[in-house]
Amino acid sequence: MIVASVLQPLEDLLSWALIHLHDFTGSWSWSIVALTVIVRMLLVPLTVRQIHSMQNLQAHVPEMKAIQNRWKHDRQRMNQEMMAFYKENQINPAASCLPTLAQLPVFFSLFFVLKDFEKELIASHGAGGLDWLGLVTITQDTKVGWGPLLIVLYAVSQLTSSYLMSQNMQPAQRAMLLILPIAFIPFVLNFPSGLMLYWLTTNLWTTGQGIVTRTLVPKRQPPPKRSSRTPPKAEVQAAEAAKAPGERKVAATPPRVRKVKKKKGGSRR
Repeated sequence: MIVASVLQPLEDLLSWALIHLHDFTGSWSWSIVALTVIVRMLLVPLTVRQIHSMQNLQAHVPEMKAIQNRWKHDRQRMNQEMMAFYKENQINPAASCLPTLAQLPVFFSLFFVLKDFEKELIASHGAGGLDWLGLVTITQDTKVGWGPLLIVLYAVSQLTSSYLMSQNMQPAQRAMLLILPIAFIPFVLNFPSGLMLYWLTTNLWTTGQGIVTRTLVPKRQPPPKRSSRTPPKAEVQAAEAAKAPGERKVAATPPRVRKVKKKKGGSRR
């Protein structure tokens, strides 16, 4: 399979990590939890960038809506104006998706690792600690036994984490982020329980991260409103750059007029 062959180096890395974590914890299920925590710690820089990007995007929502309303009858011109606005204000709309996209290779690689778990890792390192809290076995499908309970926990944690992380998103993006977890449920029934355990731990991490972010990270103040006579930011910067290095801004003031007092009684001859 092409995807499996491309992800083979990452699969080997995850297998190596699980083996060493199993030697430390004595449990395959808690090894997956520990692996999830390590992956999320490595993604912290991307997550911080995601938070700043969403705050920056939210701060400029009024200006973006004004551009959309102005060019709503010309979609091509509206897209051009929006791209220019993003560039001028250093906004990257795709930055909010970086942590999720970075996790997808790990998710698929772990799926292939668990698929051959019994033939490779268990055969060489034993089957101790395959169950999680006595409810599910990580090599079985999620729909078996108490697996549906794991799916319920996944759905609740996914909705909670999505709600916290989408506070600064636009309504359409936020609605899509909240709908996707429910839409994925029919597809995850045949996933190994260990994979759902990985995703559940990820959601719990994201939920805690969202609570900490809302508590500690200050919200960015919206930019000052510009009137119709205010020159564009690019024009102001170009004018400043064109000035001589030693030139100072001096307000144009009228020359000072000196008043002369007239003597009373006039002059005598």
